[in-house]
Amino acid sequence: MGVMINGTYHTEDPGPDTMQGGEFKRAASTIRSWITADGSTGFAPDPGRYHLYAAWNCPWAHRALATRAVLGLQEAISVSYALPRRTPDGWVFDQTGEFADPLMGVHALHQVYAAHPTPYTGRITVPVLWDKATGQIVSNESADIVRMLGQAFDPDARLCPAPMLPQIDDWNALIYPTLNNGVYRAGFARTQEAYDTAVTEVFATLDKLEAHLSSNTTLVGDVVTEADLRLFPTLARFDVAYHYAFKCNIRRLMDYPNLWDYTRALYALPGLAETVKPAIYKAGYFSPSELRNPLGIVPAGPQIDWTAPTERKLSLAS
Repeated sequence: MGVMINGTYHTEDPGPDTMQGGEFKRAASTIRSWITADGSTGFAPDPGRYHLYAAWNCPWAHRALATRAVLGLQEAISVSYALPRRTPDGWVFDQTGEFADPLMGVHALHQVYAAHPTPYTGRITVPVLWDKATGQIVSNESADIVRMLGQAFDPDARLCPAPMLPQIDDWNALIYPTLNNGVYRAGFARTQEAYDTAVTEVFATLDKLEAHLSSNTTLVGDVVTEADLRLFPTLARFDVAYHYAFKCNIRRLMDYPNLWDYTRALYALPGLAETVKPAIYKAGYFSPSELRNPLGIVPAGPQIDWTAPTERKLSLAS
């Protein structure tokens, strides 16, 4: 996977994001405009105006897809799905079918970045929220896209009610570095010390979540919030990918009774199951990698019953 410099794509792979002492450090997203309910930023939540570029196997894109599904925004925001495996051109599309780009008909996502009015420098990542009206990228930061969908497109802001925002932000601030990105810090670690630090934080956070969910239905207020949907993509991939491919194998998600029950209850939310693609996750995370899987052999298991009955029933705030 290459990099874009001043609006021009270069296929030469620059290697992993900055490594310090063997530790993986994710590059920050840099296109961060904002959609507001009143349109005062120049971006209003007009149905049909925005298009999402995503990939089923990317957990950051999954956040946006999950939010879109739970809020019922499938008709309001269209989507292009990149092929599950990247090439020297990065995220790419077929000419026709499920993995084609119905909006611009591009071959590769870097062409979408190249169409942004301001020359872009950085990695070519999903998700990307594109504004059809002005012909530009609104944002390539998944956390911002999730918050915009929850606030601007939902008049009741059910995923991020103002009184709950401090708690939501606290959970996000814990879960992102230690779990969402923590599994990558473990999987991409280049030293034993970096791996040990990352994997310890991953399971310390899982342990904290397990304890919290022993007496709480969800993360905040016993209703589904943005914090739950930002956590879900990591949980959905944990046993099928991170446990094996990223060496996060102290315990499986299924070994946590409360956390596994909560994950299945989230899965049962209307529309969310359709965003979970375990076979694609395996094909992506076990694709050929000199460091992690040089032969590219995809394992047969595990077998996971996502539809087993749950103790909790989840809903959005009314």
